[in-house]
Amino acid sequence: MLAYLYLLALASCVVILNLATLNYSLSHPDSIQLVVYLAVVTVLMNIPQVRLERGHLTISGLVNGTTAVLLNPLDATIVLMTNALALGRQGVWRITGNSCVYALGGCLAAVVASHLRMEGNLSFASRSIVQVVISAANLTLVSTAISIRTGESVTSVLRQNFDASFYLSFVYFGLGAILMSYVLDGSFTGYILATIVCVLALALTDTIAGRRVRRVLESELSDADRHLFHSRAVEGVVHNLRNHMATAQAYLKEVNPGKLDDVDRDSLETAKEAADDAVTVLHSLAQGATPRVSFSPNPVDLNELVTRAAGMARPRARTKEVQLAIRESAANVKVRADPLLLREVMTNLLNNAIEAGPNGGRVEITTGRRGNGWPYVSVADNGPGVSDDHRHHLFEPHFTTKEGGTGLGLFMSYGIVREHQGHLNYEGNRRGAVFTVTLPPFPG
Repeated sequence: MLAYLYLLALASCVVILNLATLNYSLSHPDSIQLVVYLAVVTVLMNIPQVRLERGHLTISGLVNGTTAVLLNPLDATIVLMTNALALGRQGVWRITGNSCVYALGGCLAAVVASHLRMEGNLSFASRSIVQVVISAANLTLVSTAISIRTGESVTSVLRQNFDASFYLSFVYFGLGAILMSYVLDGSFTGYILATIVCVLALALTDTIAGRRVRRVLESELSDADRHLFHSRAVEGVVHNLRNHMATAQAYLKEVNPGKLDDVDRDSLETAKEAADDAVTVLHSLAQGATPRVSFSPNPVDLNELVTRAAGMARPRARTKEVQLAIRESAANVKVRADPLLLREVMTNLLNNAIEAGPNGGRVEITTGRRGNGWPYVSVADNGPGVSDDHRHHLFEPHFTTKEGGTGLGLFMSYGIVREHQGHLNYEGNRRGAVFTVTLPPFPG
């Protein structure tokens, strides 16, 4: 409810700003061709996305900044509201939220541009000021919206969701918008040059996205190779030891306790119990190396799974005063899975996140769907993250940075997820660890 009240407040601010500047907008009409061009390009530039460390980034900011510089506040508002058209069927909240945020940020920047324009043609410095205003407004409005939805502080949202890549992108958008605002002079050549700028931005975006996808694939392949190597090694050792233990157990069973004195009889029983325990441990190791998945005939809802896992982790979180936040997806996040093993994975990730974070820290569990339709669960903490040296050993058995840790939690979790035909990836940075489990959707 509070979130929609926030959107209502944003919409009200847009209306008030436009009413306050209506006389200026009416007395400074914009070219119909320019308005239509910017509206169409805005929608098209909002479709491609680059996946950064946490979240996605569209390149519509390039056109948004241009719109704020060139159009009057009313036309800028109309054009920037078209950003939401590219979101399709992504939910009422996201479509409405993006419309309000883009409209208010753009309208505010256009108002600033109109005041600066009264002093003459907009200089490079004036256009730069407009870019700073629209970027700051968008960051503030978006982070506030996330804060209201999650209960997280605005500063924490900025720290966790907007990294150096995002801020560098805003600088790039600002410079590109300034360039487009100069070349869009109403001539046919100007439209051609602006289109070239947009095409170059798309090419750059595709290059960045391709490099990131390649890095992710290389990392996943490296993790898979190491896990497979260690799993096969563990399986081989376990197989040989179980054969030897079976021989020892067979000979122990042939010993007649009745022919032994009390001391030897006790020693025999102790030896039998130790051998049984060793076989049990070896069986557990074999299961950890290659878990046996028993798929449930019914779909497993990731929202329900993380809610239950978080409930089990709350006592541990309370001891460190760690806040657990769950961001459930409204989309269908049902998967084909072994609920017991998958719950073990969630418990391992949550416990690791709680232990990695500081006292009074925060752990956020997020569910959703990837662009390919696969459901996912992300567990993020605000701890120190994982160094580059340690990153390449995360999923190896007995590797741990925790005092008293066994180093088997992530190793076993990785194996369980792989047996589900899914992926367990590390997506964090030095400001916190983010582990994401991606699974195939439930058939049908």
